[in-house]
Amino acid sequence: MQLAAQGLLAPPAAPATRDDILRAIRQMGILQIDTIHVVARSPYLVLWSRLGDYPQRWLEELATPQNLFEYWAHAACIIPIEDFPFYRRTMLDGVRGWTNPDGWLAEHAQAVETVLARIRAGGAVRSADFEGAKSPGGWWNWKEEKMALEVLMTRGDLMVRGRRNFQRIYDLRERVLPEWDDARLPSPEETRRAFLLKTARCLGIVRAGWAADYFRLRKTGIAADLAALAQEGALLAESVEGWKDPVYVHPEHGALLARAQHGELDASYATLLSPFDPLVWDRKRARELFDFDYSIECYTPPAKRIYGYFTLPILRRGALVGRLDPKAHRKEGRFEVRNLVLEPSVEPDPALACDLAGALRACAAWHAAPQIEIARTTPPELREMLQQNLA
Repeated sequence: MQLAAQGLLAPPAAPATRDDILRAIRQMGILQIDTIHVVARSPYLVLWSRLGDYPQRWLEELATPQNLFEYWAHAACIIPIEDFPFYRRTMLDGVRGWTNPDGWLAEHAQAVETVLARIRAGGAVRSADFEGAKSPGGWWNWKEEKMALEVLMTRGDLMVRGRRNFQRIYDLRERVLPEWDDARLPSPEETRRAFLLKTARCLGIVRAGWAADYFRLRKTGIAADLAALAQEGALLAESVEGWKDPVYVHPEHGALLARAQHGELDASYATLLSPFDPLVWDRKRARELFDFDYSIECYTPPAKRIYGYFTLPILRRGALVGRLDPKAHRKEGRFEVRNLVLEPSVEPDPALACDLAGALRACAAWHAAPQIEIARTTPPELREMLQQNLA
């Protein structure tokens, strides 16, 4: 059910359209942002896993205030604009992003006023429009003006109007959403309820231990909250063999639940996932649901890495069967697989090799790097099997 709810049960039925980008983001609820680009940056890769080949420019073209906005959700995310009221609530309550934005803004009042005066007078800006020096320590050694832009965005004074070359373009919130009125704010209770229901809809099936992570909610009382939603009929409470606690399903997935109970959901897709894909970003959920113990090692010192810098989980027919460490050499048209490791319980066979080769070929082609080079696999015999399929 989770694969179906996430759009990962079967291959795309048709070539992607621009509307499919928005549909996929709404289906996931949020699209996490990350800047690492040894392959396509994470938000683009997450969409590719669900939609197949599409022009990456579509996401930037669609990321307008009429469709999408950026804010803190699971992490920094792209979010459907219709959900803005709930995030505006969290802006005002100070429960997103920075723990003390007001304190930082007070300590750096001169830089903050310089940034705001520039935007008021001249319009939207990027961080690159300021010439300040980078600050030692802090977030990524950001210059003071960049820090001010980010903290003001967290507090809700600024919003991201769009991106240019993946750089945020900041503007005053009242100019980005001139029709917004804080009188329309939902209450904190309504906001928490909405996020819990969205979590159930986005995940297809949810346990209490998973429910807080998706939108980074307060964990206290979450089991009771889910039970109360089920009691009033807003969620369906079900059981899974071998699990002591109940699971919850959004009523929108009632037909999907019936198909799952009758064994009619056929997982037929093989693809590669971003480390920040909603299917795997909760490592605890990935272990409990897929028996897949995964962590990203780009923040691990090279000598301590086991699998590679930016390993992508491999989804194959309903199972997470391994991971690979790729690098797209776009100028050379070359897609390098530095390491590919199957899970210990997965045996390589011709059908598996065919599916993995197909996923590699599709990903490499989307990167305009069709020449695939495989350096190492575990088990070693998988390398030759893949090369035969790729020949």
